[in-house]
Amino acid sequence: MKKIISLVIVAAALGFNANAQSVLDKLGSLGNVISNAAGVVYSAPISLNGTYTYNGIAVSATSSEGGILKNLAGTAATSALETKADEYLSKVGIKPGAATFTFNSTDKTFSLNIGGISLPGTYTVGDGEKTVSLVFGKKLQFFSMTGSLESSLGNVKMVFPVNKAMGLIKKLTSVLGESSSSVSSLAKLADGYDNYRLGFKMSK
Repeated sequence: MKKIISLVIVAAALGFNANAQSVLDKLGSLGNVISNAAGVVYSAPISLNGTYTYNGIAVSATSSEGGILKNLAGTAATSALETKADEYLSKVGIKPGAATFTFNSTDKTFSLNIGGISLPGTYTVGDGEKTVSLVFGKKLQFFSMTGSLESSLGNVKMVFPVNKAMGLIKKLTSVLGESSSSVSSLAKLADGYDNYRLGFKMSK
């Protein structure tokens, strides 16, 4: 496996990023493993339906410009932000396992359940089920956000522009009756990640 990953990285270094990605695509499930190991999201259409458990904050680069080598370097930055964000949010009750998203693909409704509170809304998917738009109900003042759906080794990431994700987090802490400097600290940290998206890791 290490030899295969090395060959892909070498190809990228020689300026054949597009060809390297094409190889990953053709390798199927093996390409999925290699791609994730190299920090590249190998995304497939996702059919949102059923209940998903929140597993932590997700961070994703908005562009793959620069190919695999840049993504390798970016992986460390995204992992660091995810770790710090989880640390901040756990202090206000938003932590892995503490929330669920339930999607009903028949009537396109969803519910975010957190802290014993149900926050319903409606959703739509687009672009081959690679994008998602959420519109919350009255409890969150009809807050809306549009982002991307990504799959990675059996898990799902739902990521949004940083300002939208932070807007939702602030509303959630308000609904939960939490007020903490942790959210302000996260907002300041996220300000330095304009080229990234912020959201949620989920699994069924």
